Amino acid sequence: MGSIISVRGVTKRFAGHAALDNIDLNIEKGEFVLLLGPNGAGKTTLLKILETLMRPSSGSVEIGGLELSKAAVKIRKTIGVISHESYLYNDLTVEENLRFFGKMHGLSGNELTTRVEMLLEQMHLEHRYMDRVSTLSRGMQQRLSIARSLIHGPEIILMDEPYTGLDLQSACDLEKMLLENRGKATVLMATHEIYRTFNMCDRIIILCSGKIIFDILQQDIGSVDKLKDLYTKIYEGMHDT
Repeated sequence: MGSIISVRGVTKRFAGHAALDNIDLNIEKGEFVLLLGPNGAGKTTLLKILETLMRPSSGSVEIGGLELSKAAVKIRKTIGVISHESYLYNDLTVEENLRFFGKMHGLSGNELTTRVEMLLEQMHLEHRYMDRVSTLSRGMQQRLSIARSLIHGPEIILMDEPYTGLDLQSACDLEKMLLENRGKATVLMATHEIYRTFNMCDRIIILCSGKIIFDILQQDIGSVDKLKDLYTKIYEGMHDT
């Protein structure tokens, strides 16, 4: 179908340390990719670059055929970001937050109202739509954050540990949304929750010390237990060297 994300020779340095080290990566339109690795592997740094929140020290990134260094504003309109950070306004109500972010993405009128009502229902927040975010539990704030990220119907969904703070119902809502959008939106998820996400993904990438050390199709692994064994052997081998 063609690459919707193309990363070429990307390095990101912080005070001389390479958080990413000469990364090459293609993600096809409609793919669901899991990004695995220990803390400090470079997962969040890669996602922040793709989110246009950070520039690489060297290398190039194209998203949807647009060069990141030249078209960051246009690229942001195609992306939804789900993180352990909510990026919500505590003093606004649930509905006001969704309307605010919808307007930021150019939605208005009936289209905006329809999107807001649909997402409130999907995330089971319709009974709290007039409540301020500051009064919501952590799980409900994360549900609203998911709705916020989807308000504009993004082509690409970038997720950094999205299960953090989610209760069981919220986690199920997230998975239902991902399954409904499978093949429609391109998904890149950094997570440690391999048992929850393995059957949803098409491909697994493992990062370590800023390098891609493994890139394999889900169907070629066969089961989540085999992925866990592979992951464990890789890191045991690296620690033995």
